[in-house]
Amino acid sequence: MKHTSIFAVGAALLLSVGLATATPQSADKPVAPGSAGQLDAAIAGSWRTPTNRARDVYRHPKATLQFFGVQANQTVIEIIPGGGWYTEILAPLLRDHGHYVAAVEAPAGGEAKRDDGALHKKFAADPAEYGKARIVEFDPKAPVFGPPGSADRVLTFRNVHNWAEAGTAEAMFKAFFAVLRPGGVLGVTDHRAAPGATLDAVMSSGYLPTDYVIKLATDAGFKLEGQSEINANPKDTKDYPKGVWTLPPTLTLGNQGRAKYLAIGESDRMTLRFVKPAAH
Repeated sequence: MKHTSIFAVGAALLLSVGLATATPQSADKPVAPGSAGQLDAAIAGSWRTPTNRARDVYRHPKATLQFFGVQANQTVIEIIPGGGWYTEILAPLLRDHGHYVAAVEAPAGGEAKRDDGALHKKFAADPAEYGKARIVEFDPKAPVFGPPGSADRVLTFRNVHNWAEAGTAEAMFKAFFAVLRPGGVLGVTDHRAAPGATLDAVMSSGYLPTDYVIKLATDAGFKLEGQSEINANPKDTKDYPKGVWTLPPTLTLGNQGRAKYLAIGESDRMTLRFVKPAAH
């Protein structure tokens, strides 16, 4: 594999972030005073678990949230936050001047195991940081995340591959479009398939073609506003026995090849920013 110097990669990443975030957002709310400092404080917060903090080196939360234009005075809906990795940053950031909403799948037929148990425990354990955060349930086949036009940002991290496999991706993106206000932003990160890979070929691996995700969004009415290499990982060869879950943090193979996969790190990820046109 051809390697590029770390200095060249760093310069390219900074340039890509700068260019992508330079697009003006005339419909956005004014930037909340102190938002940049508040984001730094949320990322550095003592309430964040050490395990989650250790993933910052792979997930680049500050650069990612800045690329998505997240500000402390916005209404932000995070789709299926799982155990709450980004929740630990977003809920405290939005606590005083904005609104954080965690959207989780409703139990099917009232019998399925809930997927928001970890969030409820997290919120209950630290009401000072999470007392104003909300959890909403949705039906993945007919999702509704809130009143139409009520959100400034909808964010989803490493979820689209699950919806693609379940056949619900189109409905999800249409619901994202509906809940966002005109000028609002959809931020997406997911495991990025190798160039030229087809959806059928990689579906079970957890990786997705970037053009497939872009089409989901644009078919729903969004405009692609920017792509960033913030979460790129050139060491990810995308050819593992158990797909993307071979890599950390899952490490599905256990101790088999553990050092090798830890050295690779987390997956290579697309980071895409879409906007709901103001005409809608």
